[in-house]
Amino acid sequence: MMNSRKHSAQALRFAERRRREDEAPRLATEVPTLVSLQLDVEEHAGVAGGSSHTRRIVVERAPALFLVPCGDPRCGGDEHDLTSEVMRALRYGETSFHGEDECRGSLGMGACSRVLRFNAVARYQPTAP
Repeated sequence: MMNSRKHSAQALRFAERRRREDEAPRLATEVPTLVSLQLDVEEHAGVAGGSSHTRRIVVERAPALFLVPCGDPRCGGDEHDLTSEVMRALRYGETSFHGEDECRGSLGMGACSRVLRFNAVARYQPTAP
């Protein structure tokens, strides 16, 4: 019974994130000169090792919303919202930038200790002379 509730809660969080992505403005509209964006993401839990992955953003279809779920399946449903940091850098035309976000979720009675770090590389259309 507990397992089905856990999966149900995860399904609800996924559906809510999908709804937010569908309702968000499109990245290509918000930053029309953006050609490509890559996010290299690493997540660590305290001193324990972490995980890493690369997200290549499909600029033409992507929402201007950058949400990364917490990597700990036991976490009480929080996510890393990188939107403000990423969008600020893109609007300023930065080609390389990085950031960090601490999970604000919970593991039972304690706080989740996961920290997400990202490095981004963006490419823009050349400007006319």
